[in-house]
Formats: sequence, C-alpha cells, structure tokens
Amino acid sequence: QVQLVESGGGLVQAGCSLRLSCAASGRTFSNYVLGWFRQTPGKEREFVAAIRWSTGRTGYADSVKGRFTISRDNDKNAVYLQMNSLKPEDTAVYACAARSGSVLQVLSTKYDYWGQGTQVTVSS
Repeated sequence: QVQLVESGGGLVQAGCSLRLSCAASGRTFSNYVLGWFRQTPGKEREFVAAIRWSTGRTGYADSVKGRFTISRDNDKNAVYLQMNSLKPEDTAVYACAARSGSVLQVLSTKYDYWGQGTQVTVSS
C-alpha cells in the first residue's frame, strides 16, 4: 500500500527557513504527481505545491511562489518542500499527497493518498 510520511516541521521565527520531507513507499511513482497541502483550523485544505515525478515539472500557489521550492529524489522516493522567508500566515499542518497522472492538480479531492501531516508554526 502507498504510504506517505512527513517530517521536518517545527517552530521557527518569521523570516527563517524549514525543509519538509515526505518519504513515499509502496509504489513506483514514475507516473504520479506528488503535492503539498496545508490546513489550519476552520479553513479548507490549501494547495501549496506539486511536482510531476517523471519530469520534475512543478507548480506553486501564488502565496508561496518565490519562497517555497518543491523537489523530489528518485533514488530515495522522497519529496521535499524547502520553505524560505516564512511568514506567520504560513502556520499550518502540512501534508503530502499523491495521485496517478500527469496533471499538477490544485484540488485536494483529486489526490488519492495522504500523509498524516507535520506542524509548522511561524512566530511573529
């Protein structure tokens, strides 16, 4: 079965950086898209970034473009989210997700597999 496990969250001050990791297992992901979403209490799950595994093509939400970078390591079956210049509004639970196909979907309902999430808290 597909399993996604996030790590790397924590508490940081505004302007600092964090790198989140997502360890993916149980499948060959060459025909998959993997993404990062975030959610805070009372809000909908929000698209952050996605990457097409086979080509490395990426897409980002406008709110994080220029600050966050998604990448993947084929040998390690891992996806990363490098987060720079963090802002308090970036505070959320970040989860990685996966779907089969090539479209960089921004809708969380289009993803089939989810990790449990990791907490990112950015203080003012």
